[in-house]
Amino acid sequence: MHKWNPPFCGNLDMRIARDGTWFYEGTPIGRPAMVRLFSTILRKDGEDYFLVTPVEKVGIAVEDAPFIAIDVDVGGPDGTQSLTFTTNVGDRTTAGPDTPIRVTIDQATGEPAPYVLVRDRLEALIDRKTFYRLVDLGEERDIHGKAWFGITSGGTFFPIQPSADLA
Repeated sequence: MHKWNPPFCGNLDMRIARDGTWFYEGTPIGRPAMVRLFSTILRKDGEDYFLVTPVEKVGIAVEDAPFIAIDVDVGGPDGTQSLTFTTNVGDRTTAGPDTPIRVTIDQATGEPAPYVLVRDRLEALIDRKTFYRLVDLGEERDIHGKAWFGITSGGTFFPIQPSADLA
């Protein structure tokens, strides 16, 4: 799909809300199979999102991230921690160097917003219950002389927040 380059056919009245709900013409799409199908043809070009087929490309609105990470499995070979996320559309991705976890902090509220890369520049917002599970797995590491709290997956440490900010 990433190699398809059909003509842009305009914007569609479709949006993905921050909670992962897909809407068409203001109405939630109630069929999970339809949402999963649309998710397979979703692409991000620059900062814009599109549904892409071999013959057309239409723009859609995404309020935050197109997917929600609703669960995480903790495992890994030989004692190496590996975090595999499941999204609201059934995608599975294991955090690592090519599929990183990142956390932004809302400057007004101080609340973290954690994300994991799912595929092809498409991220999932990690839901609250899953993020709390990650925090339980957290550890402190020194990065360039500064203590950071974060999590490890696939041998990669993902900093969440400076340890000093946790007090």
